[in-house]
Amino acid sequence: MSRTRVLTGITTSGTPHLGNYVGAIRPAIAASRDPGVESYYFLADYHALIKVTDPARVQRSTLEIAATWLACGLDPASVWFYRQSDIPEIPELTWFLSCVAGKGILNRAHAYKASVDKNRAEALDDDAAITAGLFMYPVLMAADILLFNAHKVPVGRDQVQHIEMARDFGQRFNHLYGEHFTLPEAAIEEHVATLPGLDGRKMSKSYDNTIPLFAPREQLKKLIAGIVTDSRAPGEPKDADNSNVFQLYQAFASAEETAVMRKAFADGIGWGDAKQKLFERIDGEVAPLREQYEALMAKPAEIEAILRDGAARLRARHATPLLARLREAVGLRDLSSVVASGSAKKEKATLPVFKQYREADGRFYFKFVDGEQVLVQSVGFASPKDAGQLIARLKREGGAALRHLETDALHLGDELIGHLHDAAELADVVEALAQLTEEA
Repeated sequence: MSRTRVLTGITTSGTPHLGNYVGAIRPAIAASRDPGVESYYFLADYHALIKVTDPARVQRSTLEIAATWLACGLDPASVWFYRQSDIPEIPELTWFLSCVAGKGILNRAHAYKASVDKNRAEALDDDAAITAGLFMYPVLMAADILLFNAHKVPVGRDQVQHIEMARDFGQRFNHLYGEHFTLPEAAIEEHVATLPGLDGRKMSKSYDNTIPLFAPREQLKKLIAGIVTDSRAPGEPKDADNSNVFQLYQAFASAEETAVMRKAFADGIGWGDAKQKLFERIDGEVAPLREQYEALMAKPAEIEAILRDGAARLRARHATPLLARLREAVGLRDLSSVVASGSAKKEKATLPVFKQYREADGRFYFKFVDGEQVLVQSVGFASPKDAGQLIARLKREGGAALRHLETDALHLGDELIGHLHDAAELADVVEALAQLTEEA
């Protein structure tokens, strides 16, 4: 039975902290042991170059992140574990996809738009200090995913847009050159654990409030002792659910241990005693991992060998054969086997199609697409029936229906149908709809 391919990109910047471990590393490694899943884990060092320009930091961070995942139990013999920059097929595929990716789609990427908005707020040129790397980031991410025909990509909600873009680029390529790519789905991580940092805010390098995952034992104890608490004295009942100390403890303890600690809070445990118990519980889990980590960091050549071996096997099995097929598909071929341009029968053009889907807001939408180009984008409907009725009307009446629709029902590009001034663009939609009515 075929297994589901799940691909996870690992950011190679910064030192891993307890929040990374609880929210990403620990659950991902547990998921990698599912026999029904073929897991791909890659160190996204190309992506790191978008933000990090210190070569030593790029190298050191890649080493630390690789050692962390291996120390925490990732088994390179049972998963694909590799470094992005060891797969030359990724940048080659990035170029292929760049040649079919719509610039309009990239203009709407969250990271790019956020940078433009920041520049505007500071009265700067829209693209001040914005690199092509930042702008093209979604195409590189699409290549990471499509190269291995991943079925699912675990992401937070803020990354769903990138998966949609990968689908769009893959669909456009398939439309032009034949079915080569599986269109991936976002596996939204709804219940990712987030830990409070030393100051009570979310643990994040941005807030400088983290507890390094492999901090030495005495440093770990000192950091935990510095966690912000309220002023309740020993003997006074304490609110476990609003306590940073309790939330951290709960992330590492069993249900039984958590219940005992909750009672201790209700009974008025002192903050010093609570922090000592937290330290003992975290150190009990992390200490053996820390030992493995330190042993791996002392032998960087072994980590290098693991990553290179993973990439070599993965290239031989998947990447190189697929790129050979893609090069053939786009026409980068052996010139000794030239086919006369008129000798092959022209395939029947694929008709534009309607695609219905449900978004995270619970509402139902549809798109009218011609390959990768979105001709019409609906707004959200309360039920799939409402969306379906409008699709049926468009199929039945064709372009004539556009002139009678309410202005808030559809969008064409970035404009409301009722506000369109681009007659050529409207004509494209009308023509596409006419093809459907003729086919019917």
